[in-house]
Amino acid sequence: MSTSNGHTDANAILAHAERIGVLGSPSSTGEIQLDILGTAAGKKLVGELALFQYRQDGADHYALGQITEVQLRNVWHEDATMRSLVRQHGRVDPVSERQDTHQGKMIVSAVFQRDQATYAPSSMGTVPPTGTPITAAKDDILDELLQPYRDQLFYLGNVYGSEPRLPMWFKHFGSGAGGAGEAYHIGIFGKTGSGKSVLAKMLLLAYARHREMGLLVIDPQGEFTRSLNGDSDDGFDLRMNSVCDRLSKEVVSVNVNQLVLDRWALFRELLLASGLFRQRLPIGTVEVRERAVDAIITQLRKNTKLTELATDQAFKRAWEALSDFKVQEVIYLTRDRRTSFANQVAEADPAEVYREVWQPLTALFDESRTGARSVDSVLTDLFNGLQGRRPLVVVDLSQPKETAPSSHGRQPSMLDLDNDDGNASVGNILWNDDIQALIISRLLDGIREIAEHSYQDGKTLNTLVLLDEAHRLAPRQSQQNEYQDRIRANLRDAARTTRKYGLGWLFISQTLASLDQEIINQMRIYFFGFGLAMGTEFQSLRGLVGGAGSDLSLYQSFRDPHSAFSNESRQYSFMTTGPVSPLSFSSTPLFFNVFNTPGAYFDANKATFTASVPSFAGNGARP
Repeated sequence: MSTSNGHTDANAILAHAERIGVLGSPSSTGEIQLDILGTAAGKKLVGELALFQYRQDGADHYALGQITEVQLRNVWHEDATMRSLVRQHGRVDPVSERQDTHQGKMIVSAVFQRDQATYAPSSMGTVPPTGTPITAAKDDILDELLQPYRDQLFYLGNVYGSEPRLPMWFKHFGSGAGGAGEAYHIGIFGKTGSGKSVLAKMLLLAYARHREMGLLVIDPQGEFTRSLNGDSDDGFDLRMNSVCDRLSKEVVSVNVNQLVLDRWALFRELLLASGLFRQRLPIGTVEVRERAVDAIITQLRKNTKLTELATDQAFKRAWEALSDFKVQEVIYLTRDRRTSFANQVAEADPAEVYREVWQPLTALFDESRTGARSVDSVLTDLFNGLQGRRPLVVVDLSQPKETAPSSHGRQPSMLDLDNDDGNASVGNILWNDDIQALIISRLLDGIREIAEHSYQDGKTLNTLVLLDEAHRLAPRQSQQNEYQDRIRANLRDAARTTRKYGLGWLFISQTLASLDQEIINQMRIYFFGFGLAMGTEFQSLRGLVGGAGSDLSLYQSFRDPHSAFSNESRQYSFMTTGPVSPLSFSSTPLFFNVFNTPGAYFDANKATFTASVPSFAGNGARP
């Protein structure tokens, strides 16, 4: 039977589909009991996507779901007398195997109603009769049911334990064609090696299709930056730069050597975090250090711009301020302390302080560096774009590499790790965890300011921000570090408020139990990879997913990808919940295996990446 547009309809496809069982008893609208046919009892059914057709309100309906559990029953073997015989003889021929029955559990995740030649989402409001045929769902029936939405579909992998590709959709956050009309927060969780980064890169390319959508990657470890440069840590090279270029999605990569800070408040924080008043001119209390820093900044702001801090003249003014008796009176209120501090300044070597502290610190504000970009300019490009085309911006905040001297003639100092506070000067950049945290805070503050102004002007940002290593930046417990706690507070606030601005967040974390609970609660789409099946991680997963126990049992069956006998046979399995697939109308989890070769990923999405797919010789497997 064919529809009016010439393609075969769902009933005709089901007539030739492989039957694996029939609907059994007891069943409900939430969970279907599946009596498995003898011809299918020996097949791998757990994870299989199954489908059955039934009538509801006078119309054909098609229910889909994954088989989450298979159970063997033999009522004769459960009898005490028969068990005694089995113990003595091992098996009882008239009963053993011949009287076995296999029962499965199927959680319905999506229902489609046939409306003439099209299919529309529906719900399961009744339970079909026992004996209703249940078949294995293949790509042909999925293509038919989802035919009205085929332009929106995207594929990250195959149904877990089965062959069909799992259809998903990743809409931009604006309105109109291909838009969700609102922003989502997304979470990807799993142990190291579970495939989180590969999945995140696939998601980035899925969203990169939308020219009107901006993408920002805050990359603390530099992993995404290396992938854009074709040096992927996981060996899964998606040629992201090349694909984005063909999608007309500009890629802007900015590292610490290029990023120019542009706030006096940041300079104050960085000067406090540096070793100037900890090793060079030791000041014991935080309050006195703050007075010293404020005194320097007060003098500098009279005749020095932020962008001039890296000059010799700026340091000279700062040092003269510290040597000034009136300034020393502001720093220390007692004569003895002032005298001691004045002696420290007199005995210190200004050239050494300039070289070891001032140079690396103020380099972060030096706009004469090669490729220098202020934070404001980076964010402006992200949110504005050119001619309606928004870029993919990657901010690499990993340990900076040595750079060439700036136009001020300063020579890069060598790596200096002998500071007690953990500061490292690489090239002409001072770097440590606190400085990284301050820069991330600056980015978050800038994002929030732009978001609020856009919202007041009636505009939506239509942007996704990816944050790697989220468990380090937003842990569940306070880290007793003001800079880290500031990031955590900013991210908690962002998770609560930015969705209305059209700004979504993609958090990547190795742990579920250690990530801030408020952030987790605000997410709409979750991906759970291998490694959350024990201890507090599993308890957190159970509390978040809920649902039928068989769902979590299926998740617990995930294999460690690195236990495979070869790299080519590794499986990177994920459980996902939320509005990520047309096959999940509710919170019902879906299970899939991520494509393990770039070629398979691009081939599945060739309609999307037409003329954008790089050549992958031999569809090479992940190394």
